[in-house]
Amino acid sequence: MPGCLNFLHRGSRLEDRVSENVKNKIERLKRDIRFHDRLYYVLSDPKISDKEYDVLLKELQALEDKYPQYKTEDSPTVRLSGGILKGFRSIRHVEKMYSLDNTYSFDEIYSWKDRVLKNLPDGKISYVAELKIDGVSANLTYRNGKLISAATRGDGQTGEDITENIKRVRSIPLTLSGDNLPEFIEVRGEVYMEKQSLSNLNRQREAAGEPIFANPRNAASGSLKLLDSEEVAKRRLLFYAHSLGAYSGVKLSGHFEFLQKLKYWGIRVNEHVKLCHTIEDVIEYCKLWQGKREGLAYEIDGAVIKVDNLEQQHKLGFTLKSPRWAIAYKFPARQATTEVMKIVFQVGRTGVITPVAELKPVECGGVIIKHATLHNFDEIERLGIREHDRVLIERAGEVIPKIIKVIERRGKSAVRIPKECPVCSGKVIKEKEEDVAYRCINPNCGEQLQRSILHFASRQAMDIEGMGEAVVSQLIGLKLVGSFSDIYRLKGKDLSALELFKEKKINNLLSAIDASRHRPLSRLIYGLGIRHVGEKAAYVLASKFGSINKLAAADMPTLQGIHEVGPIMAESIVDYFAQPQAKKLIEEFSSLGLNLKEEAKKTKNTPLTGKRVVFTGELKNFSRQEAEELVRQNGGYPISSVSKATDFVVAGDNPGSKYNNARKMNIRILNEQEFERFLK
Repeated sequence: MPGCLNFLHRGSRLEDRVSENVKNKIERLKRDIRFHDRLYYVLSDPKISDKEYDVLLKELQALEDKYPQYKTEDSPTVRLSGGILKGFRSIRHVEKMYSLDNTYSFDEIYSWKDRVLKNLPDGKISYVAELKIDGVSANLTYRNGKLISAATRGDGQTGEDITENIKRVRSIPLTLSGDNLPEFIEVRGEVYMEKQSLSNLNRQREAAGEPIFANPRNAASGSLKLLDSEEVAKRRLLFYAHSLGAYSGVKLSGHFEFLQKLKYWGIRVNEHVKLCHTIEDVIEYCKLWQGKREGLAYEIDGAVIKVDNLEQQHKLGFTLKSPRWAIAYKFPARQATTEVMKIVFQVGRTGVITPVAELKPVECGGVIIKHATLHNFDEIERLGIREHDRVLIERAGEVIPKIIKVIERRGKSAVRIPKECPVCSGKVIKEKEEDVAYRCINPNCGEQLQRSILHFASRQAMDIEGMGEAVVSQLIGLKLVGSFSDIYRLKGKDLSALELFKEKKINNLLSAIDASRHRPLSRLIYGLGIRHVGEKAAYVLASKFGSINKLAAADMPTLQGIHEVGPIMAESIVDYFAQPQAKKLIEEFSSLGLNLKEEAKKTKNTPLTGKRVVFTGELKNFSRQEAEELVRQNGGYPISSVSKATDFVVAGDNPGSKYNNARKMNIRILNEQEFERFLK
């Protein structure tokens, strides 16, 4: 018996030794793979071939499959396995992710430098210049060297949780290397796709009959939003870090130092980052990369300039949306020449006929351009453009490409204004001689209906998620929707007739429709698509009248008595609600349970309560929209023009004629600091 026990004891020790050896081998393989990841992605100096790397990875995978008790969440094999995500929850950033103010000239960069110097008395500044990668912003959070979460920028405060998809991006370390690691750190950067990877992906998608991506940024964004994380791993996404969020447990004095530490910890930083000691060095950097951008493997659309010293950054602080210590310089618009193959006519939701040029496909600014808007028939006449002419096109940022001029006359026939709608063959007229727009006046025009429904369901209006172009097209085609009210009569059996609509998708759309019944009245008014009534006007009308019925009953004098409503808008509102269809629609909305009233908002009594405020000039700490919203929140009324009814004019830098008018009328003028004191 003692011998048997001794044998069992020896067997147990043998198993322990085998187990320890396996554990050590797994850890060694993980260290080796992380080491080679760093050489490949961070230092661009690989020491082994892709095949040798794959052998290491497969060996680790096999050991972890056999001994799953030793597999950890930060193992490199995590990138090999994925699954179908159920959706994206929200993650709140510890420190807000701000957007950057843009500049478009070197004079504007000098002006930014002057503003910075004004707030830094010692006048000693160094700058860090970086390439502005055209990708998707992401916030990576590490705790004690381990990646614990990743999120999109979102609204700056809260983003979508993309942790599982980020783990499939091989250039992002799951565990930081080196010593003196921070206890906690938010690393901000850009997820992007190289030009060649996009080209390869689009060839595969085209072969599969799937729509291609317009540019690398769209491809990166679409990839990060995939619910299948295994598919994400195939997209060859990359990551460059560029910014610092919240952190603890590490000492940092400058932004350039921070970027160097990131490289030491194994996080990729763009190799073209430069520490500049003068603003002239910054300008030279911008000029250099403006000329060399085409030679890069990835898209850039400018440069980012930051004050290097973190203490100085802290002193400079932030506006509501942007850091004062950083600025983006956007490269000039890119141009290309091509041929106008055909000029076609599109019908908008209000019946306006818009001419569009179909172009011979041409690459411009990293995007293949196939169409350009011609705006209206006056523009066609001004350009003198004809089909088959060779033209110069321009694309600036994400703006729709436009035709600058005809550079070679090839067409023979001038463009004729259509007498019939290209969609429904209805009559096309120019309502007033001074108008530039021609419109289809058939109220049953199918194209107008589709665009009207899309506008009604848009995020700025009733925000019905899932009611996109393909869905609306089918709903109209199947005669399930012929008006706004029909949306709220849809049943599950109706939606089951749509392509790819199963139980979950049906329930999601029905829930979104139901939620939209409770949107504020201002959203509903905007969603109706009344001509000349935008988001701001809809808010004013909802606040003034309090209900859709009171607005519908308002006459021209009543409407024109509202400062923000001019005669053209007033006439458009009266004409809209005079239609029998509009009256019927309101009755249907009421019976279907939509919110048709705007509750009066309770506001604290402030110096702005009941006051009419006009803004002029450039504000440093607020955008015009933000400032106007603050006035509303404090019980005031932002208005657009100065009159005797105006209580205050808030003047920023370089104020215009409103400032002079206010002085002539002895209206009180506030500077930005006084306005901020009123808010407090």
